[in-house]
Amino acid sequence: MTVFVHPQGLCESDDVGDRTRVWAFAHILSGARVGKDCNVCDGVFIESGAVVGDRVTLKNGVLVWDGVTIEDDVFVGPAAVFTNDLRPRSRAEFVLGKTLVRSGASLGANCTIVCGHTIGRFAFVAAGAVVTKDVPDHALVVGNPARRVGWVCECGEPLAGAAADGELACTCGRRYRETAEGLARED
Repeated sequence: MTVFVHPQGLCESDDVGDRTRVWAFAHILSGARVGKDCNVCDGVFIESGAVVGDRVTLKNGVLVWDGVTIEDDVFVGPAAVFTNDLRPRSRAEFVLGKTLVRSGASLGANCTIVCGHTIGRFAFVAAGAVVTKDVPDHALVVGNPARRVGWVCECGEPLAGAAADGELACTCGRRYRETAEGLARED
């Protein structure tokens, strides 16, 4: 296996994919799964039971707890944090909440993802947003609590052109249509 672990990083998991880089002061616990070609930056903590897909970037200070699953090609900005207990108490029974971040999503710096929710494919959570409900595929969400203010393309650019027929276009050439369930790509 060709995993790079910085001399001041700590990787206790034996389930880390090839070409993944673990930088200084990052800590991956035994029982965590991290895919191939990931970049686990300084100060990241990944708890036992957390699952991180392939080609994921976890910037400095990200906290990924048990119950969190991050699919492939996700970007998680600096100091982003996930929760995994809706009613934490020092002396109460722990009830694990599940969180799913779908492929291609981007989470901005200092955002908070409250457990029990799904962040959709290619969704974009703005810096500082607090996610308290599911985020649809391609949605751009901002604020506390996070609310949808637009749509984004697979390439990350905002979509424009909300015509009467619900069609949206990106400068990269991809086209989408608004549906009752969210956004669908038009091929």
